[in-house]
Amino acid sequence: MKTLLVAACALIDADGRVLLAQRPEGKSMAGLWEFPGGKVEPGELPEQTVLRELREELSIETDLACLAPYVFASHSYDDFHLLMPLFLCRKWRGQVRPTEGQAIVWVRPKDMKKYHMPAADIPLIAHLRDLL
Repeated sequence: MKTLLVAACALIDADGRVLLAQRPEGKSMAGLWEFPGGKVEPGELPEQTVLRELREELSIETDLACLAPYVFASHSYDDFHLLMPLFLCRKWRGQVRPTEGQAIVWVRPKDMKKYHMPAADIPLIAHLRDLL
């Protein structure tokens, strides 16, 4: 089974809410809510992936120093195994603005279970709830 390395970020606002983005139509798992992020490209570090994806998907900039490695997901789907480090970020520049037609929502971790998320993301909710 192929292992897919994906890096994601829990953006945390001043009120302790975390940003979730809805996967747009046409992508696998369309309609599910997830943490912003994406596939780690060849030669790219997971932190660089997060910086790139935040810029591409949400029009915001942050620095490596603002990313804190927090927890990771390791989950087997039917046709691949997902390994996903989740970084925390509380400081960024610019207004969060979805650029790929995706819906976004700021959610308190205790309310995340109300959002249908990919199976790999669900165990991460408890970690964020304990943190925030």
